[in-house]
Amino acid sequence: MIIFRPVREDDLNDIMRLASRAGVGLTSLPNDRARLAARIRRSIDTFAGRLPRAQQGFLFVLEDTEAARVAGVSAIEVAVGLDEPFYNFRLQRTVRASKELGVYKNIELLNLSYDHTGHSELCTLFLDPEYQKNRNGLLLSKARFLFISAFRSWFSSHIFAELRGLLDDNGGSPFWDALGHHFFAIPFAEADRLSGSGMKTFIAELMPSYPIYVTLLPDSAKKAIGQVHAQTAPARAILEKEGFRWEGSVDIFDAGPVLEAETDKLKAIRRAQCMPAHQLTLTPQSPVIVANNQFAHFRALLIAAEEPQTLDQPLLDALQSGERDPLHVLTLNP
Repeated sequence: MIIFRPVREDDLNDIMRLASRAGVGLTSLPNDRARLAARIRRSIDTFAGRLPRAQQGFLFVLEDTEAARVAGVSAIEVAVGLDEPFYNFRLQRTVRASKELGVYKNIELLNLSYDHTGHSELCTLFLDPEYQKNRNGLLLSKARFLFISAFRSWFSSHIFAELRGLLDDNGGSPFWDALGHHFFAIPFAEADRLSGSGMKTFIAELMPSYPIYVTLLPDSAKKAIGQVHAQTAPARAILEKEGFRWEGSVDIFDAGPVLEAETDKLKAIRRAQCMPAHQLTLTPQSPVIVANNQFAHFRALLIAAEEPQTLDQPLLDALQSGERDPLHVLTLNP
């Protein structure tokens, strides 16, 4: 059985294995044991109510209970940029015109911005390639929406996801090589590592504060703006189907797109239902993600019934729920 649940300290070894497979560019899943252990501890402390809002973040895992292993991770940051600035480039247009010469030019600029300060963030989505089947990716991504719906007061009115940008076969970033490298004088992987570790002061110290004229960048960097890593394309598709849109913000290192939305307008948030367990009827035509109503012991399953049925005892046990307990339900094919 595949279960979505909050991370535990004993998941560290499995998450290290996933981080080693994720590669460069997934900043929030570093191949660093100490940092991952700290990330796990922060999630546990968030669930326990021991952290201020600026430091709160939830980390979840997808567990294969039969194999006793973690197959994927995903996370939600409650409010970014309150302790450390959260930087992006915002792609904007300006006009240069000369009536005398009859020249009229639309020009794109990249401006350093802090637009997402205080917003909630979806992040750290990675699924073991061996488990990229049976809608596991949908469960890993969308179960977070049920958690947000169930505990809505924890999260802001706006939510975003900063996606991993376009990288070459050697793990290098065309955008970084064309822009950031000239100001930071360190490899892309090192800048990514420092940013992911929370050391972001160097960004403000070294990043140019003036607009960047896109037209002056090489073609390889221009083409990278707003594009995603090949492994991130499925995640982007899931988010866009939920109502996320790219409004012009990009990561300052690899120019990956920042997708954003109003939280309450997301399809999953609007369609999520709450009902007692015994009232839920499963049908073959409509797979569902079902979650319990327990904050610190949150559990979610993706159920695709072969025939009409109600939740049986093994499924209730997996959800740590009884027949009369409330469940949160998201139908995938409404």
